[in-house]
Amino acid sequence: MRDLSGGGRLLSINTATIKQCPDLREAVAAIGRHGIAGIAPWRDQIAALGLAHSAQLIRDSGLRVTGLCRGGLFTGGGRDGLAASIDENRRALDEAKAIGAACLILVAGGLPPGSRDIEGARELARDGIGRLLEHARSVGVPLAIEPLHPMYAADRACVNTLAQANDLCEALGPGVGVAVDVYHLWWDPALEREIARAGKERILAFHMSDWLVPTTDLLLDRGMMGDGVIDIRRIRGWVEAAGFDGLCEVEIFSQNNWWRRDPTEVLETIIDRGNTVC
Repeated sequence: MRDLSGGGRLLSINTATIKQCPDLREAVAAIGRHGIAGIAPWRDQIAALGLAHSAQLIRDSGLRVTGLCRGGLFTGGGRDGLAASIDENRRALDEAKAIGAACLILVAGGLPPGSRDIEGARELARDGIGRLLEHARSVGVPLAIEPLHPMYAADRACVNTLAQANDLCEALGPGVGVAVDVYHLWWDPALEREIARAGKERILAFHMSDWLVPTTDLLLDRGMMGDGVIDIRRIRGWVEAAGFDGLCEVEIFSQNNWWRRDPTEVLETIIDRGNTVC
């Protein structure tokens, strides 16, 4: 397994981790000062600065873009809203291409309003990804399906296990892979097998944070690596044994803790934990 010590050379920062730096210029500067190799920005930051300026900023920084957050959300308007969702995702792909992102992160979407049909939602998400694939292939940006913890099945993501994501990839063909996020997948007894099944070609991103016990908020109370119950080093070992050799992306939503701290402290702590617990 790769050694994460030696600063941030194998790390990337999802900019949600330093929400204290909402301006993309500020986030890029902070990440660069700490010698961290990569960044994963959010689309609202790109929009606020402008696509051309954002792309130039990132190119000039030398940071690798491990992913653009986010696309997907195919189910919110039901079948009638699918075409509009696909159009929005095409724009997201164009943005990902412009900033040099390794992939577009996809969150499938939950149940359409008023629905109790989760299988229908999963069918709708599959259709959306399938219809988006032609554009993804044409711009050369792969789609990374990110399974979310089952607690999000109703409102955010009806794709909840890596097995489901792998099944989608096999059904849809080239141009689509997976994002392995330990926060969402650590509990799954099939995780090691499904990581191996995904393999080098399909694992497009690896996200790290920790699951706190107790947690105060299922969305906005993620822990710093080492502060919770996830065996991150073990899961990273499985991912790298499967062939993943990209940057390890830190994605921490923490409204009551890390978002309240100085970003320098946050980034220094991430580097330290990369050296010791990841």
